[in-house]
Amino acid sequence: MRIAVVCDWFVSYAGSERVVEQILEVVGEADVFALVDFLSPEDRGFLGGRAVKTSFIQKLPFARARFRNYLPLFPMAIEQFDLSPYDVVISSSHAVAKGVLTSPSQIHICMCHSPMRYAWDQEAEYLKEAKRERGLSAQLIRFFLHRIRIWDYVSAARVDYFLANSDFIRQRIAKIYRRDARVIYPPVDVQKFEQRLEKEDFYLTASRLVPYKRVALIVEAFRKMPNRKLVVIGDGPEAVRVREAAGGAPNIILMGYHPTSVLRDHMQRAKAFVFAAREDFGIMPLEAQACGTPVIAYGAGGSLETVRPLGVDRPTGLFFHKQSPESICDAVEQFELHAGEISPADCRAHAEFFSIANFRHAFRGALDEVIANWGTAVERLYRPRL
Repeated sequence: MRIAVVCDWFVSYAGSERVVEQILEVVGEADVFALVDFLSPEDRGFLGGRAVKTSFIQKLPFARARFRNYLPLFPMAIEQFDLSPYDVVISSSHAVAKGVLTSPSQIHICMCHSPMRYAWDQEAEYLKEAKRERGLSAQLIRFFLHRIRIWDYVSAARVDYFLANSDFIRQRIAKIYRRDARVIYPPVDVQKFEQRLEKEDFYLTASRLVPYKRVALIVEAFRKMPNRKLVVIGDGPEAVRVREAAGGAPNIILMGYHPTSVLRDHMQRAKAFVFAAREDFGIMPLEAQACGTPVIAYGAGGSLETVRPLGVDRPTGLFFHKQSPESICDAVEQFELHAGEISPADCRAHAEFFSIANFRHAFRGALDEVIANWGTAVERLYRPRL
């Protein structure tokens, strides 16, 4: 069978690219499509030497730095890929990849990382962060997002089978697209994060410093706890705000960007990993647990599936339920009281459930099942009515 894998875009090696890497390992021979491909040479290894077939967006002015500004053109661009030679189309989608055009004889499976957040329930938040809440530009953006929403809902009908990367995303797919989805958790390379039993007296948070990660919130909380040490690893647009939130407090160490080896070392030694984002899934808390390190997380989104809180069998962390410094402070104090109830071995065992091997097994099972049942499904769907 000829297989095409369609993605939104390739600009870095991050969460969705890790999923694509494992999909390609499962399916073997496949051609890869994306709106744009601006991967650096050192980030291309996961493609296994495959050339990426791109859209006309690739050649538009300033696309390398500002391709997202062409969002109104994305639906047209994704629909122009000619996928007619393929038997199976697998889209890895958090934006428009699921909108490719296929025929009734082709199988289209979508690995959905999320419906477009900025076009649906988080539109107001994105406009606020972009400082585009008022004025003509705000109205134009709202108009284009309105049009995108219509296309996004209609294009969901082109998918034959939805896979979701968490139960949280399965619920979003049901709410927005009115479609069922099968949950297959993303792969976590737990083998790269060795367990360490001995912990040191500091807390860790790490991520790209962007608004929704709420790193400044964590820093504000630890500024209120001068007896608790916090290490922050990461860089990004929010770096200035994070420094301002730290206010030069001696218990807060801002390390900036560091490679995985440094991050892994700190994850292994940290007393706990603090995570304040509402994520669709969230791989980093699982990497911390693979190191035997408990997680203090905001109790919403994917964290509810990746962290086992105090009060359940074999806990791996605990939750705070408001994105506020006070709530984080309370959670840290609760952790200090109950840290002995969380074992590094339980953290590691929980992380291994989300391993690469388990992802490959689940994805291969879903793919085989869909292909095996496809003929019957097509016959039932397209049988002439008498």
